[in-house]
Amino acid sequence: MKSLSVFGTSSDAGKTTIVMALCRIFAERGYRVAPFKAQNVSNNSAVAEEGCEISRAQFFQAEAAGIEATYHLNPILLKSHSSGSVQVVLNGKVYKTNDIDGYYRQLDTLKSHVKAAFQHLVAQYDFVIAEGAGSPVELNLLHKDISNLFIAQEFNTKTVLVADIERGGVFASIYGTMALLEEQLRNNFIGVIINKFRGDLRFFEQGRKIIETRFGIPVLGVVPYQPLNISMEDSYSLQNYQQQLSDEKLSVAVIAYPAVSNYDDIDPLIADTEIRVEIIQGYQPLSSFDMVLLPGSKTTIQDLQWMKSNGLFQEISKYQGIIFGICGGYQMLFYTLQDVELVENNRPITEKGLNFIKDKITFHQEKTLKRGTYQAFGQLLKGYEIHTGHAEKYPLFYETSRVAGTHLHGIFENDTFRTAWFQKRQASYQGYSYPLYRKKTIQAFVDNVATHLDCDVILSALQ
Repeated sequence: MKSLSVFGTSSDAGKTTIVMALCRIFAERGYRVAPFKAQNVSNNSAVAEEGCEISRAQFFQAEAAGIEATYHLNPILLKSHSSGSVQVVLNGKVYKTNDIDGYYRQLDTLKSHVKAAFQHLVAQYDFVIAEGAGSPVELNLLHKDISNLFIAQEFNTKTVLVADIERGGVFASIYGTMALLEEQLRNNFIGVIINKFRGDLRFFEQGRKIIETRFGIPVLGVVPYQPLNISMEDSYSLQNYQQQLSDEKLSVAVIAYPAVSNYDDIDPLIADTEIRVEIIQGYQPLSSFDMVLLPGSKTTIQDLQWMKSNGLFQEISKYQGIIFGICGGYQMLFYTLQDVELVENNRPITEKGLNFIKDKITFHQEKTLKRGTYQAFGQLLKGYEIHTGHAEKYPLFYETSRVAGTHLHGIFENDTFRTAWFQKRQASYQGYSYPLYRKKTIQAFVDNVATHLDCDVILSALQ
């Protein structure tokens, strides 16, 4: 079978979730299918069982496909670094840190790794669903495009286009994208998916006819908007999460610094009908919240300095409620943070932390990448570690009655821990099953896509 490329008319058109849904839909039909993204730019990452780091989005898609996550699904991951540079994670391990120009000079070398990863998956599965990046017709960047044109042309994939109707201008974006596509891609084109439609679908029947008759572009389906507060890939998604509070017991302020990472750690809190979550992106008083959560950070010291510059550091220092830190946020709770090996910074630096934990953090070049079951907070907990900062006295976790933290990502996905933690703060808190919520939410999203998308046409084109 041929493989499939999923392009978008723009960033955040919904490519990631459409690929996730297609992986599940085709897996349910008995196909062995694997997701793929040649190059992802995200601070949200996960640890595969083999001890390799990949984008959280491809890890999520693998979950939907029912397969084991591996670095082959995302051979290149770019993570923001200091001074406009990027950390290049190649085949699941840190390769080097480059400025953007330096990264692009290595494209020929990197393409060989992308080809090898894709070929590995094609040999293992019936077909691959390759997620594109941004738009496939950014004309000034076509010679640098790894995720869209390179994959589609190198492996002669069939293609579908995802158009975000929520942005407006959907007709122009579809027509313009198709007009600018390379001839090979147009010849392999199956159709367009209108995504994130709000309202009565009958009102778009005329629009569908215009796209099909006037533009000559098949419409594979019009997918109604459905929020999915799971494994959100970027900060834009984080700003647009939706909660359904039915019995608010507690409020949590989540500090979203510029380089916030792995914010899927708050997914279980956003899903909780008893916990109100508010994303804090600048200074504001925190005394009205029951808890302040400091999530992960790709550049911990710089984000600590950002909080000092806008007053949040001082606000947290005097805050009298519960404070919880995860990974980089955990490290901020320490007395000092020291980076003499230039791991996150371009000069040796020692920065004072919030001083809630009388210990120091030292950054080392070798990144800790682990996944498994841990003994922490008096329980056996599932989770994973991704960090270069290390503590001497409290390497995994720390807890007092008011201040706690851990290097363990996925901590709140553990129902027993989350329920016990919040019941200590509010006895009336009931808790819920996050695994069950996650399973039902993903399936409901997939079913919504399957209902409104002609998947038979896609499968027929791949034969």
